[in-house]
Amino acid sequence: MAKNQPTVGYLPDDRPPVLKLLLYAIQQVIVMFPATVAVALLTGFHISTTIFASGLATICFILVTGRKIPLYYGSSFSYLSAIIVLMASEELTGYTLDEKISVAQFGIVMSGFVSIAAGLVVSRFGRDSIEKILPATVTGPIAMVIGLTLAANAMQDATSIAINTFGDPAVGESQIVLAGHMAWVISLVTLFATILFSVYLKGFLGQLPLLLGPLLGCLVAFVIAQITGINLFKEMPEGAATGVFALPRFTLPNFKAWHAVAAIMPIAIATIPESTAHVFQLDIYVNDLARKANKGKKYNIADKLGLNLIGDGIGDIVAGFIGGPAGTNYGENISAMAITRVFSIPVLIVAAIIAMIIACFTPLINAIYGIPTAVIGGLEIFLFGAIAAQGVAIMMEKKVDMFSAKNIAVIATIMVIGLGGQYGFGGTIDFFGMQVPCIAGAAVFGIVLNLLLSIGGKKKADTAA
Repeated sequence: MAKNQPTVGYLPDDRPPVLKLLLYAIQQVIVMFPATVAVALLTGFHISTTIFASGLATICFILVTGRKIPLYYGSSFSYLSAIIVLMASEELTGYTLDEKISVAQFGIVMSGFVSIAAGLVVSRFGRDSIEKILPATVTGPIAMVIGLTLAANAMQDATSIAINTFGDPAVGESQIVLAGHMAWVISLVTLFATILFSVYLKGFLGQLPLLLGPLLGCLVAFVIAQITGINLFKEMPEGAATGVFALPRFTLPNFKAWHAVAAIMPIAIATIPESTAHVFQLDIYVNDLARKANKGKKYNIADKLGLNLIGDGIGDIVAGFIGGPAGTNYGENISAMAITRVFSIPVLIVAAIIAMIIACFTPLINAIYGIPTAVIGGLEIFLFGAIAAQGVAIMMEKKVDMFSAKNIAVIATIMVIGLGGQYGFGGTIDFFGMQVPCIAGAAVFGIVLNLLLSIGGKKKADTAA
């Protein structure tokens, strides 16, 4: 009779041999890289700083959580709408890029306190307490609004051309028209490639559609440039670093930018369900491996939900303070860990250090800066729609009753205030003299309305029982 094969894998407190540790760490960096870089490209934040902030925030998260929760912190798509609208607002007209980033940084830093507060509430009163304030009827439509308010940006970027790259300032109208057609070709190739890769690729490659799709889009842009002379690759920004290695460009928050706090801080509400789901998902994977490996030990990761949210908040504060976007723990990295069965905390620490080193590698950072806007636009069409779809998924997972008058009222008002505020008022609603960011206004209105409509709900439920 054949002997049972030993279970291969590494639990959170295991340390693989050095060579394996390095290889596993590099894999984790590759998995987080596309999404983290995409956020920097979409928001206009410095790419090197964004990557560096991801690594530094991950190390801080692991230390804050006592090396008990194997998660990697990366830039979150949930904050895209608020940051993009803020940095393009009339208020910041005439600001330099660094000054715009500094304004957004203050909102990002303050958003960390929302996650910390939620973590403290969960730690003190349990998970049910936070779900009373932020049920799926609130967090679901907020996620949908976040994605849909960016729809116009995606379509505009998909058709974007850079006139100054033709080489001749007197560009003919026919060339401009042709360039527009080529931008469509590039963005559509990127869009379809990313979708097909995400649907049909399996295993490790299945984790990289956000890298492989844009790479194919850039290849098409290169071929078009060689055949037609229309070069849609972006020129390097003024003052771009040269040489092989250079430190990232760090900026400090503008602590007077309270309008940025109003715009960005409430978005942290939408990341809480995602972060919660990741922790419970991780708990299942880790304990399954521990059981199969006969460790005789239970890893109570699900019980550390409050600590996880606090760690997320600390990550936002750290990333935001040095000039990185707000973030969350990455589902991509959890999937990679589940596939490889490597949940080792030392692997994630080394991965974070590698990311910080890569952030200082100038040729790679400059190559990323040059990606055509049409490639980014093609990616955005998929990504922003996926964010909205995630809101639907949140409500489906929680089995939200769509025939309930209360639920319909909460969902409907959040959607209309958020989307109407974006497309009717340019993202900021004039409310009794106050300039209210549409997503923040929709989120606050939805939370208050849900709490008001919940009064007496428990009594009715008890009566029905």
